[in-house]
Amino acid sequence: MLKNKTIGSMLIVAGTTIGAGMLALPIASAGLGFTTALTLIVATWLLMTYTALLMLELHQHAERDATLNTLAKSWLGKRGQYVANFSVMFLFYALCAAYIAGGGAQLQEKINSGLNLDLAPQIGSIIIAVVIGTVVTLGTSKVDKLNRVLFSIKIIVLASLFYMLTPYVHGQHLLEMPIEQGLILSAIPVVFTSFGFHGSIPSIVKYVGLDIKTLRRVMIAGAALPLVIYIFWQLISQGMMSQAELLTSTGLPGFVTSMANIANNSAVSTAVNLFADLALATSFLGVSLGLFDFFADAFKKGDGGKDRIKTALITFIPPLGFALFYPQGFIMALGYAAIALVILAVFLPVAMVYQQRKSEYAGYNVKGGNLGLAIAGLCGVLIISAQGLQMAGLIPAIG
Repeated sequence: MLKNKTIGSMLIVAGTTIGAGMLALPIASAGLGFTTALTLIVATWLLMTYTALLMLELHQHAERDATLNTLAKSWLGKRGQYVANFSVMFLFYALCAAYIAGGGAQLQEKINSGLNLDLAPQIGSIIIAVVIGTVVTLGTSKVDKLNRVLFSIKIIVLASLFYMLTPYVHGQHLLEMPIEQGLILSAIPVVFTSFGFHGSIPSIVKYVGLDIKTLRRVMIAGAALPLVIYIFWQLISQGMMSQAELLTSTGLPGFVTSMANIANNSAVSTAVNLFADLALATSFLGVSLGLFDFFADAFKKGDGGKDRIKTALITFIPPLGFALFYPQGFIMALGYAAIALVILAVFLPVAMVYQQRKSEYAGYNVKGGNLGLAIAGLCGVLIISAQGLQMAGLIPAIG
């Protein structure tokens, strides 16, 4: 049973990580050259895996159902708890609203074309919120089962896409030097947010139990799977087109059209669109599960039927409302996603572990000591600086 949960949890980590943002990676890293882009992706994976293991170091000293709300209060006091709660709610509500609005529009379009109907976009948003909300309310085991099915289909679609595109990869494109070194700053926030899964860690701890050895395996393998897929995706996308061609792609639609034209295969566009739909669904499952368990902990709601329904209403009604009546506000909020994720996935784990290590608790310690914490903190500062420069218009916002 534990082995079954271990595999399922790995796939929840991977499914939450591999969102539709993966498709933007080649555009975000256009102009860097394959080697520089690969270095940035691997460095980001190391950072996010390291801070995920820091979270496990904290969870071993807390209750099984503890979330960032409880952990921050224990190690950083009330102020830390407020920062943690604001970061979780801001980031996860923004993501959920975006998933509901984007997924709803896609679903409505498919229903209208498939059944020859004329439904309003809001209907699609309500359907996707109700379906995902129901699965999450039923419990992590149901999320696990649905995520396995969706993730398996997603891997088949990706494998098909790689098979169609691999013959058009040219080695000389992968050996091209960076066009402009400064473009790496523009790529950092996009690459960083492509490895965000930390909000689902408390839900996985609650699901698997406080078995640190198993949880380490879940975090490392769960994060390694997206890394392998991202590397293959970069190999294909940057191998099919020169850096100059990637830079002139007019956003994601232009990039997908260029790939389909090079391969002379309309199925490429179909596969990319299907992958984007599946990626949105698995990411939405992981993010909303993390938010659900966060609210259950914050409002001291149990696992009884009535309590879970109340928690579900708190989790899904606000983002559904924003998606229906003010989608622009939360789509704009996604521009700050990298900053909120740095606080959530880097600064808070580093600060909490630093405080925790002052105590005399024995148990699992992530290697690297205080030097590792300092390096992770500096990486967080770099990511926020890059995001700030983009917001100020000093470097281009790409991806």
